[in-house]
Amino acid sequence: MNIRDPDRRLSEAQRTDWLRLIRSDNVGPRTFRSLVNHFGSASEALVRLPDLARRGGASRPSRLCTEAEARNELAAARRIGVSLLAPGEAGYPPHLATIDDAPPLLGARGNLDVMERPMIAIVGSRNASGAGHKFAQTLAHDLGDTGFVIVSGLARGIDQAAHRASVARGTVAVLAGGHDRIYPLEHEDLLAAVLESGGAISEMPMGHVPRARDFPRRNRLISGAAIGVVVVEAAHRSGSLITARMAAEQGREVFAVPGSPLDPRATGTNDLIKQGATLITEAADVINAVRPIIRRPVDLPAEEPEPGEPWTEEPAASDRARIIALLGPAPIGLDDLIRMANAPPAVVRTVLLELELAGRLERHGGGLVSMM
Repeated sequence: MNIRDPDRRLSEAQRTDWLRLIRSDNVGPRTFRSLVNHFGSASEALVRLPDLARRGGASRPSRLCTEAEARNELAAARRIGVSLLAPGEAGYPPHLATIDDAPPLLGARGNLDVMERPMIAIVGSRNASGAGHKFAQTLAHDLGDTGFVIVSGLARGIDQAAHRASVARGTVAVLAGGHDRIYPLEHEDLLAAVLESGGAISEMPMGHVPRARDFPRRNRLISGAAIGVVVVEAAHRSGSLITARMAAEQGREVFAVPGSPLDPRATGTNDLIKQGATLITEAADVINAVRPIIRRPVDLPAEEPEPGEPWTEEPAASDRARIIALLGPAPIGLDDLIRMANAPPAVVRTVLLELELAGRLERHGGGLVSMM
């Protein structure tokens, strides 16, 4: 499916195959895109998956999501009003579709029209100060009044304050678990209010209970859906700083609210300002910075093979050995790996895909890879 065409939709069979592929072992969003691009369809990729994993050195047969499992998830999603959307389909946030690890299928519910409007993310400390709560509420309210949708993570503290202040104008909650596994539980009422005029999104399966490692993964969706990210309060090693870092990697605007150097909840935001984040004290600061961005068209990547990059059925043993020998626990860039391996790019990508499907390769931001 070419996601440059928002009028097209996946057929029911395609949606089932896409869900089967993304729910299979060791298939993440980047791997999904590589497989569909090279094989032409998710159904063909599913056929080839076991052999690719074997060639990559998998210690056991790869688990493929069955058709029955996929259909059951689709039915469970429909029962609570969740649509599983592909990039380019109505309701899939356009800016989120542009990141290189955009979810192939995104679970969305609520007022899907809200997803099409420009979003500003507001994130910050769960243990927020009273002043932090007040500023987040004022900022969310003022930005909502000017037409922006506030996106955040439904967490305690700053997230909660931002959602509650923008409920009437439309706000989007990004969930770390499945749509039927809300965290924290005390925010079920907040989510219900959000869904009345706004929406909620998640890439996780129905029934998935969020784990600690799911929150950074969720954070990339918060920043990816937005055109700018505001960090209100954040201590050192805060999850909000992860969101800010991801926003910078995704080419989003990063804003930070200054705080007292005596308050540990402001050390992260003050450091962001030192590192080049835009200091803000009111909604107008954000609006003036993002106004030029709003006018730019959103250019979505197409799901189609790259010219000149034919699929390699099986790399030569010598090429595979040389590429694997260059990999280690320290991340390396794809371009550097291609140059050092002295192998065609398609061959290098094929070997990396095999290793990833075997559970032996980890992908990092900025096109870096490492052995696990």
